[in-house]
Amino acid sequence: MPGARQGERRRVLSDETWRELRGQGTTRTFRERSVMLRQGSAGTHLLALTDGLAKVVCREPGGVVTWLAFRGPGDLLGEVSVFHGTPRTAEVVALTPCTAVVLEAERFRRFIEQRGLILDLMRQAFSRLRESDAHRTELLTLPLVTRLARALLRLVELTSPGGESEVVRLTGLSQEEIAQATGVTRNAVITGLRRLRESGAVETARRTIVIKDMRALRDWAMTGPGAMPASSFPPPPGR
Repeated sequence: MPGARQGERRRVLSDETWRELRGQGTTRTFRERSVMLRQGSAGTHLLALTDGLAKVVCREPGGVVTWLAFRGPGDLLGEVSVFHGTPRTAEVVALTPCTAVVLEAERFRRFIEQRGLILDLMRQAFSRLRESDAHRTELLTLPLVTRLARALLRLVELTSPGGESEVVRLTGLSQEEIAQATGVTRNAVITGLRRLRESGAVETARRTIVIKDMRALRDWAMTGPGAMPASSFPPPPGR
């Protein structure tokens, strides 16, 4: 997989193990906005995402949709239900055209056991829990534009192919989805994006955000109470 940061986002699996894992299944493509894994379905398989951007959501009774996470190349999708043998508790939706390797549950479990990767996947699970805890803390303590800048930086980390240029194009995201990820209204997102545009950090179009100045975006992410150190975010590409 291209890019050191994406290699890190492959969690705890080495490049060689990731390639071997991909060889255990069959490749499938998903159209933009299609459901990749459906909530409530049986955990008969999981996906190893190799290209594209997806979101994980939970559909509550009454139609309320709760955003849980964004996922990018190198992420495993649906592994929890595979290990637990329980119906899926969340839904994965392709935000852009996606490519993934479909891994049959029993074959995946056998692969993990034979290579002694159980503890590695446990570390991945704990890492995701820490990410969720950090996100909840941000929602309670940080200003809107700071949260928005951090969300965009994490999306860059997920999707940027290697960082040769400071210009990074994020596609497939609606303002409503950004609002869900930052815990605000759509109108608040519009206001926040306007401030980022005025600062020269981003440009926007329909379902597209172009990061024009990575350093400026990182500066926005550092403002506000409880600011995280710069090392918590991907460095400016090419620097």
